[in-house]
Amino acid sequence: MKKAANIMIQGTMSGAGKSLLCAALCRIFAQDGYRVAPFKSQNMALNSYVTKAGLEMGRAQVLQAQAAGREPDVRMNPILLKPSSDTGSQVIVNGQVWGQMPAAEYYERKSSLIPAVLAAYEGLAAENDILVIEGAGSPAEINLKANDIVNMGLAALVDAPVLLAGDIDRGGVFAQLYGTVALLEPEEQRRIKGLLINKFRGDPALLRPGLAMLEEKTQIPVLGVIPYLHVDLDDEDSLSPRLEQKEAPKPIDIGVIRLPRISNFTDFSPLESHPALGVRYVQTAAELGQPDLVILPGTKSTMADLLWLRQKGLEAAIQKLAARGTPILGVCGGYQMLGRWLDDPTGCEGGGRLRGMSLLPVDTVFCAEKTRTRVQARTLTEPLNGAKLDAYEIHMGTTGGEGEPFCRLDDGRPEGCVCGNVFGTYLHGLFDRGELTEKLAQWLCRRKGIPCQGAAPASHREYQERQLDLLAQTVRAALDMREIYRIMGLERR
Repeated sequence: MKKAANIMIQGTMSGAGKSLLCAALCRIFAQDGYRVAPFKSQNMALNSYVTKAGLEMGRAQVLQAQAAGREPDVRMNPILLKPSSDTGSQVIVNGQVWGQMPAAEYYERKSSLIPAVLAAYEGLAAENDILVIEGAGSPAEINLKANDIVNMGLAALVDAPVLLAGDIDRGGVFAQLYGTVALLEPEEQRRIKGLLINKFRGDPALLRPGLAMLEEKTQIPVLGVIPYLHVDLDDEDSLSPRLEQKEAPKPIDIGVIRLPRISNFTDFSPLESHPALGVRYVQTAAELGQPDLVILPGTKSTMADLLWLRQKGLEAAIQKLAARGTPILGVCGGYQMLGRWLDDPTGCEGGGRLRGMSLLPVDTVFCAEKTRTRVQARTLTEPLNGAKLDAYEIHMGTTGGEGEPFCRLDDGRPEGCVCGNVFGTYLHGLFDRGELTEKLAQWLCRRKGIPCQGAAPASHREYQERQLDLLAQTVRAALDMREIYRIMGLERR
């Protein structure tokens, strides 16, 4: 049986840029004529996606699959951890919920998932020329190494050469790289075939003395200095710099509530690419101010985050804005919060009954079964009527009640709820096609009495395709691709 070549990107820390570097390599290898797929055995993120098969996976591997020109496949991310508290996560295996468990229990049980990880890997390896593997966090987290299935443990299982990336933008990159290598076992050190300096601003010539010393001390070559990339691509998790955006200097001010367990904030990335729409993330009533639109995003813990809204004074601030006519949009968990009551009879969110914000005439009942489905729909209510949506649902519970529906699914079912200036829907990815983005921009500009300058890209996917080409072009120029191909035992086609 054919065995795919592989290359693994590990990092000195979370946020070192592994995901985008893997996306860049996926694009480069695909451009060079290879059939390539991404792979990350275990991902921890609240940004997830539903495949055509109705299975859930992390969005980082979805972006990497797009870079490779492939349909997202749950085998690319067989284990997804969705944190529901500071000490526990929902564990998703092969796209389906495996259970809710505290971190200590998962740590003890995760070695039992090695067969699932290897089955997913081998399935992809049989169908591709190259697998680009992403690690997680740092391989030098010595307290977690014993049961590692995502960094050096996985590299050994699939015999993958490793490139280790450090983030110079945060400072201390030489200590990051040298310290990481020094903490590894000799056989793990030998697996690292190259070092990468990521997110560099300035003249690479100034780094040469440091690079020479780093190579001397580690006996590992530096295979590239990648510049700080100004590309607009979906981010993976709560470390995203876009969540720190506090100002949005565009004609229309959109305030997205940065919930403690915010999920799928990439739903709103398409809004940011519209020249009239400014998107900022807020955590206090003072930061919220008087926006033109308030968005309540998805969350992994609706009831806990609703209580947080209440304690922060944000619930009262949103209710006042709604009473004055400010449009309010709730997506998934945000939609559930906007209703009258949230009931949790089976303890999915800790149990009990909680009063909602009462801005929509609907109620939610949580249940253990998770809804995961891809849908197509059209919006129904003016002024957003007629926009076609390619979207997906990921949620626990059902919501029903009175009010007009937000949209109608292609199978004829109504979805969501609209009551005056308040809108609620379960649909993630609702702005990806661009049609709803444009209708929203036009409406908000009319409300404000200003012309709507420019237009959204035809679709978010087309926009991202151009950004991925830019990413690949920049990374290709910065890396020693000839040496990387040699490390994998391949030649550039």
